[in-house]
Amino acid sequence: METVKCALKAGHKVRALARSAGNIPVSHPNLKKITGDALDEGTFRHALAGVDAVIQTLGVDFSPEIIFRGTRLFSVATRLLVTAMKETGIKRLISVTGLGAGNSRNKGGLLYNIAFHLFLDNVYLDKDAQEWIIRKSTLEWVIARPVILTNGPRTGTYRVLVDPQEWRSGFISRADVADFLVKQIDDNAPLGKAPVLTS
Repeated sequence: METVKCALKAGHKVRALARSAGNIPVSHPNLKKITGDALDEGTFRHALAGVDAVIQTLGVDFSPEIIFRGTRLFSVATRLLVTAMKETGIKRLISVTGLGAGNSRNKGGLLYNIAFHLFLDNVYLDKDAQEWIIRKSTLEWVIARPVILTNGPRTGTYRVLVDPQEWRSGFISRADVADFLVKQIDDNAPLGKAPVLTS
């Protein structure tokens, strides 16, 4: 939602793919809503035709089943997306995972790490796989790893931490994460990097 609004404000034409795209409470001449499934390869091909860049923001509802059994949504959807992007010639992928994915595991501080292992371990195993798929692709990619998300306003004062020694937990608004994601459409500086985003 925030990413859609931010991209429109920046002057981009946007296609928003979601299972319930019709419920997106934003109307704009430059917005096309596409209802579809992130696990359907055909949906991707339709949605990607003629676009220049993809921002991927997947999420799951943290039910007890998800917490204990994990998920394969992130890895399967990303593998399908990367394949479809290659087939349609789209180069740039901007993806969101989170602090704790890949080599940022155990970098959040004691309390964050304890809570992470209690509730997020199984989900983030699939985010690890998601990041690996992106890294091994030939795409121009950026992986954003936000810390704990809030519904606060866009501040523009968030930090983009590339150095692992600086990685730590904290809070960041969804609006600030969206600001970072949209900027990566045209910015080449963070390509091939997976920074942690925090306020």
